[in-house]
Amino acid sequence: MSEETGPTIVKIEDVRVLERGSGIRTWPLITHHNAAGAKFTTGMSVYPRGEGAPMHCHNCDEQVTLLEGVGEVEIDGVVTPLVPYDSTYIQANRQHCFRNRGDGPMRILWIYASQNVTRTFGDTGETVEHLSAADLMGAPDE
Repeated sequence: MSEETGPTIVKIEDVRVLERGSGIRTWPLITHHNAAGAKFTTGMSVYPRGEGAPMHCHNCDEQVTLLEGVGEVEIDGVVTPLVPYDSTYIQANRQHCFRNRGDGPMRILWIYASQNVTRTFGDTGETVEHLSAADLMGAPDE
C-alpha cells in the first residue's frame, strides 16, 4: 500500500460475515472497502459438508489455500483432491470450482490479484461483482 493510506489491520471479530447461500459463509479481509490502494483482494470462506461453489471464472488471477477440511478443486474439467495447506494458482478466465468432500466444514483462504473482482458463472454466463448480493455460491438461505 502507499504511504499516504498507511497500513490496514483487519481484526477477524470486526469482519461482517457474508451469507452466500446453502450455509456457505465468507469473511472479506482485504477489499477495496477497507484498504484503499491495495493491489489484491483477500478473504476466507467456509463450506459446509457436501457444499461447493458453482463452476465459474474470474477476471483476474486467484490463489486459494485450503486451511481446514477435505476438498477438491475442478479446473477446466480436471478434479484434484485437496488437504489442508494445499494451494492453487488459477489464471484469469479459467473455469473452476472448489467443493467440500469431507465430513466437516472446509475453510479456504482466497487471494485475488485485483481490487476489482468479478465472477462469471459457467452455467449462465452471467457476470457479477465479487461479494455482491448476486454473487451467491449456493441456494439462498431461509
